[in-house]
Amino acid sequence: MLKKFYLQLPKQHKIIISSFSMIMLVLLLIPSEKATASRQTDDASLQVGKRYPLALPAPQDITIETVTSDVQQSIPEEKIATNITHIDESLSWTNAKVRNGDSLAKVFKRLGYSARTTYDVSSAEGKYSKLLKRINVGDVFTIGQNSAGDLAALTYPLSKTETLYVKLQADGSYLSTKETKTVEVRETIAHGVIKSNFWNAGIESGLSDAQIINLANIFGWDIDFALDIRQGDSFHVVFENRYVDGDHIGTGKILAAEFINKDDPFQAIRFTDGEYYSPDGRSMRKAFLRAPVNFRYISSNFKPKRFHPIQKRWKAHRGTDYRANKGTPVVAAGNGKVTHSTYNKYNGNYVFLQHGNGIVTKYLHFSKRAVKKGQRVKQGQVIGYVGSTGMSEASHLHYEFLLNGVHRNPRTVKLPDAKPINKKYKAEFAVLSSQRLMELSGSRQALLAMQTH
Repeated sequence: MLKKFYLQLPKQHKIIISSFSMIMLVLLLIPSEKATASRQTDDASLQVGKRYPLALPAPQDITIETVTSDVQQSIPEEKIATNITHIDESLSWTNAKVRNGDSLAKVFKRLGYSARTTYDVSSAEGKYSKLLKRINVGDVFTIGQNSAGDLAALTYPLSKTETLYVKLQADGSYLSTKETKTVEVRETIAHGVIKSNFWNAGIESGLSDAQIINLANIFGWDIDFALDIRQGDSFHVVFENRYVDGDHIGTGKILAAEFINKDDPFQAIRFTDGEYYSPDGRSMRKAFLRAPVNFRYISSNFKPKRFHPIQKRWKAHRGTDYRANKGTPVVAAGNGKVTHSTYNKYNGNYVFLQHGNGIVTKYLHFSKRAVKKGQRVKQGQVIGYVGSTGMSEASHLHYEFLLNGVHRNPRTVKLPDAKPINKKYKAEFAVLSSQRLMELSGSRQALLAMQTH
């Protein structure tokens, strides 16, 4: 029985008992010379009930194992501090990170809460509790527990500006609320010069990846960013920087931009309708995109005669081949209707779109199609993904543009303009345009000053 009791004791208790036993054994079996000489006297003997000092091991010599919950271990310490807001110091706070395959029920179960608690929290009063049903991997909950062991509070950051709060009420129910922080918007100017390629110049100027793509899209109807860009071309951008509580949380909209391509300037101003216009009010958006895919380079141009690499014969190449990685999204060049979405051994997976004014666009060699026959699509909508199906040697998009049944070069065909700025907004736009052009001019002067020093 004593042995079984000893084995069940905590490790540190075992160490203390063992140390005490060893010291007692030393005192009893190996006495000092003085103790031996007076062994027969009553005063020198160990007396029952008397306290004797023992040389126990120092605290640092005792190893104590600490077990930490894996839920807490998954959250960096600095992140825990930033996620606890509206702290009630009477509660015990814990952080839980959403793992792959997690639901709210699984997270709560790891923390020791019942299915009933999960239901009550997920159905809390207020319209925001439904957001707990769409949690994502990597999200972090901060949970406050009261002295009774009940979940009393929960905070769930939805974004850099929004946080969901769920709180236990006096009647035992839960209430959900959402807090939205005020975003401060500051205008910033960036400029750059093409040295190697447009992307690198954009990064060096301080633009984000999304802004670089957006800048290319703004001028994409007028400039072919694969073939038209030259060393020495330059750009100037007025854009939004966003801050919350003084901390930078990301970039916003491009407000104005200028791209100087081969000494030919192109300028765009963003209006309140979200569209971009030239300084005189003409829309930057044309009825069709020049290139319906973000490509690495053009592997084959529109030609009346080209040697086919697979068929090994000369034939007309009535489209443009855009080389891109497999899986790159391909978008509709304009609004239209899907007339074909199927497969054959020549085209592979392909999609044909019928547009207005007798225009048809064709997209060949998809790895996967994203639309069905009869479906209506809008300009910029993904219709498939780059592949190498059918008679194709490498991943690319073969794109064709037909006008009244006749193939036209999609890179050079004249594209109709979209609608200009509404007449009733012309005066308002003129004032805004003048302001933005002054800002772009200031950017040009700043860049010129940098180049001359």
